[in-house]
Amino acid sequence: MADLNSVFQELRKIMAPYATKLQATRDDGQELYLDTHYLQKNKKPLFFGAVQHKKRYVSFHLMPVYLKPELLAAISPALKARMQGKSCFNFTVLEPALFNELEALTRASYESYKAQGFV
Repeated sequence: MADLNSVFQELRKIMAPYATKLQATRDDGQELYLDTHYLQKNKKPLFFGAVQHKKRYVSFHLMPVYLKPELLAAISPALKARMQGKSCFNFTVLEPALFNELEALTRASYESYKAQGFV
C-alpha cells in the first residue's frame, strides 16, 4: 500500500509557502486549505487551493486553473492524467517530476490570481 502520509507531506510543501500570503482555514495532518482575502459577491472568500489526505489518495486542488484554464496549456500528459475534474489532481505515490511541475503550476496560479487582483 502506498505511503499516503509521505505523499501528503510532499504536496503540502508545495502549497505551504502560500499559507503566509493567504488565509489558511484549515492546517492539520489531513488538510491544508487556503482561501484568499478577496471576498466574492456572496461575501465568501475566494478559494485558492488545498491539499487533502483522503482514504485512498491525496488531492491537490488549485482553483486558479478553473478560472484560467490556459494555465494548464503547458502541463505534461502525465500531470494531465492525474487530473480529476477541472482543478484537482490526485496522487497515490510520490512522483517527484510531477510534483516539480505542480509546484511551477501553483506558482503561476498564484501570479495569475495576483494579476487579477485576488491576492
